Amino acid sequence: MRPYEGLLTAMVTPFRADGAVNEEAAVGLGRHLLANGSNGLVIGGTTGESATLADDELVALVALMVGELGDEGSIVAGAGSNDTHHAAELTERVVGAGAHAVLSVTPYYNKPNRRGILRHFEAVARAAGGTPVVLYNIPGRTAVNMPPDLLAELGQVDGIEAVKQANSDELQPIDGLAVLAGNDDILARNLDQGGAGGICVASHIVGNEMRRLFDEPDARAEIDAGLRDVYATLFLTASPTCTKAALNLLGHDVGGCRLPMVEAADHELAEVKRMLARHGLLEPAATA
Repeated sequence: MRPYEGLLTAMVTPFRADGAVNEEAAVGLGRHLLANGSNGLVIGGTTGESATLADDELVALVALMVGELGDEGSIVAGAGSNDTHHAAELTERVVGAGAHAVLSVTPYYNKPNRRGILRHFEAVARAAGGTPVVLYNIPGRTAVNMPPDLLAELGQVDGIEAVKQANSDELQPIDGLAVLAGNDDILARNLDQGGAGGICVASHIVGNEMRRLFDEPDARAEIDAGLRDVYATLFLTASPTCTKAALNLLGHDVGGCRLPMVEAADHELAEVKRMLARHGLLEPAATA
């Protein structure tokens, strides 16, 4: 299995009470995820609060996870930026830290045109030096969409091997690229279309059930229907607020979020508790 195939969890970054990265908790959570359905982990993605991680924090966390868990599953490092020089430099650093693949988001905010996007990712692929690059198309956060024909063109660039597709309306096979579902609620559809897997969030909570989407194709639609409330609840507000709330309730010490992300409000926490109880993960009495 290639390092970007299968069920990958976009892992939260645990923080201590003082806001520092909790490396011990990160290793413990990563080991739990790999033992409960995940084929690999994405470190420093959106759910990992990459926007508030310093480069040194990210690189150190990638090196730690590779060293501790790299033999148990793939470690994919988020290393995107809207500054091509920075994206290339960070790519070199996470590859040097041992990342098995690199997740690189479309440059955000400055809204580059097609030629700019091509040149940006050519530079990232060169910096990766043969380590697979996974494109990350998420126009809802970047203000720029990479349509299927552009993705196919990028698929001809040496080293660019996959795409995390978070534009649900354009989920389809792409010549030259392995396609990963970028939203939990399109994982089943992507697998039905022959996709390579997904980079998911709900696998923090229901990883073994999500793994069944791969292993039991005849029951895929039924399994997916039974997980829809998990997907919805974890995205009641911007990720990873509700995911961290759920993990803390389940005994994983992941701490809070870094501003501008905030912890779950009372009504959000109540919904998270009810969802966990529905799935037998929390005693109903604990939802009060």
